[in-house]
Amino acid sequence: MAVVNVIASISVKTGSLADYLAVLKANVPSVRKEKGCIEYIPMMDIDSKLPPQVFDKNVVTIFEKWASLGTLHAHLGSPHMNDYREKVKNMVERVAVKVLQEVD
Repeated sequence: MAVVNVIASISVKTGSLADYLAVLKANVPSVRKEKGCIEYIPMMDIDSKLPPQVFDKNVVTIFEKWASLGTLHAHLGSPHMNDYREKVKNMVERVAVKVLQEVD
């Protein structure tokens, strides 16, 4: 299997964004050290004023690139990700994930 790309959109509860970002930023170095992690980049919307954009200041989007589906699964079960999920569980409204592979 080729490289696996992930787009994770995390909707954060109003008033919890600063606390959520602190937990996320503290976890990023651990994720980037994982076997198979090629990229892990948290990002936030900017108000571009482009008509198709759905701007939401409380959504954090993480672009991820993994060497394989196996390394993605290992990432999701890692101790630091379990700790992250426990810390943010009361800050997050919903999570939407797209797992993608490049078109040949």
